[in-house]
Parts: sequence; structure tokens; C-alpha cells
Amino acid sequence: MARFCPLASGSEGNSTYISFGSISILVDAGIPYKSICEGVTRSGGDISKISAVAITHSHTDHIYGLKTLLKKTGAPLYATRDTVEDLIRKNVLPENTEFFDIDALSVNIGDIEINRFKTSHDAEGSCGYKIISPNGSCAVCTDLGIVTGEVRQALSGCDIVLFEANHDIDMLRRGPYPAQLKIRILSDLGHLSNISSSAEIPFLLKNGTKQIILGHISRKNNTPDLALYSAISSAHTIGAKKDVDYLISAAKVGFSGVSVF
Repeated sequence: MARFCPLASGSEGNSTYISFGSISILVDAGIPYKSICEGVTRSGGDISKISAVAITHSHTDHIYGLKTLLKKTGAPLYATRDTVEDLIRKNVLPENTEFFDIDALSVNIGDIEINRFKTSHDAEGSCGYKIISPNGSCAVCTDLGIVTGEVRQALSGCDIVLFEANHDIDMLRRGPYPAQLKIRILSDLGHLSNISSSAEIPFLLKNGTKQIILGHISRKNNTPDLALYSAISSAHTIGAKKDVDYLISAAKVGFSGVSVF
């Protein structure tokens, strides 16, 4: 039995703990090390026994606690070559950090397979991760301006998906962000709106996903209720009923609970 635990999701920080018994993986470390430790403990894990840290990209909200995490635990780092090079430039990697180039698309830790897929975000080497175990699979897929064929192919068949629903377009356009930031968020290299995110829900459900966690929800340009309403309405178009055919929730900054698959 595997556990999927969003420790934080949003512009203030992102980190997801995934446990497969003796093997555990942390995807992103964008919150303080102390918060990561607390979240892992609440999830029933042990920070000292992390098997791997997989980083999606090098923006601060995904790496804020990474340097301390690697220094304290000595866990190996998994990331694309471009991301690793940027982390080195930013002096984020402690000396003697063991890292694995995941540009080859997949690596194995025991009987767990980590697959990366490209995402359209404004960070070199930006990616998402699909993690496959003998008993099921899950994915972390946030920070993408558009959903490509590669993304859809990667998410197909996943039991549980953390999927971006960043902003409500009207709230963003009327909101306090500077014009250039709004343009960035709305671009193909920015973030998914509720509309774009919910459009993918039928595909996920038709291709095996039983649980969806909406993530990277903006505090200023969205609400969990808006994101959930849009996603649930989209699922309804194919006759899928919440809590009967699938489960759905909204992740947040701060511990979001444990999902089992």
C-alpha cells in the first residue's frame, strides 16, 4: 500500500511526500526544512529515511528547503540536467551531494520506477514525475502553461494525480498582480487556469485515474471552491460522480493529508 501526501502546494511552497513502505520519495522541497520534517512525520514517515528527492524545476517555491534537506539527510537528488546545473549556479547543492540525471526519462529505486515528463513552464528542464510501483502509480503535475501530448501520455493510467488548477482567469485579470506577471501566468509557459485544468479531468477519469488532488491553487487569483467546482462540473459532462466514480480534493500550503492507493 502506497501513501501520497501533499505537504504544501501553492506559490508559497511545494512539496509532496510519497511512501511505498521501505522506499519513500520527496517531490520538491519548496518549504522550510522544519516544515518538511513535520509534514513527513504527520504522514507516518521518517525524514532520515528518504530514498530520493526529485525536483521538478529550480524556482524558489520548489527548492526553498532543498539545501538544508540534502545537508541534513544526505538523500540523493533526482532532476534533469538543466535543473541540476541551475541548482549548482544558485549554490543550492551541498558538497558531495549524490545526484542522478533523469534526462533518460526514467530511473529505478528498487522496484519503484520514476519517470519524468517535460512541462511547459518558464524554467529550464522543468518537468513532472510519474512514479510507478508494483501496485499502482501516481503523478505530480503542476507548473505548466499548457497540457501537451507528452503530459497526457504520462498521466494516462495513474491512480492518483496532483494536478494544477492555479487561477481563475477573471480573478487574475482583475487582481493586484503587475501586468507583466499576469501575462506570464496566462502564457503557455505559465500556469494552468481552472478552465484549462478542468478540461483535462474527463481524460484523466477515462484513463484510469481514481483520485485527483488539485494543486498550486493561487491564494490571490483563485479559491479551492472555484477550482473544485470547475473540475467537478467537467467530470459531470461524462457522467462521472464525485465520491462514487472518483475522489477529488484541493491541496494547500500546509499539510493536506494522506491519500492511499
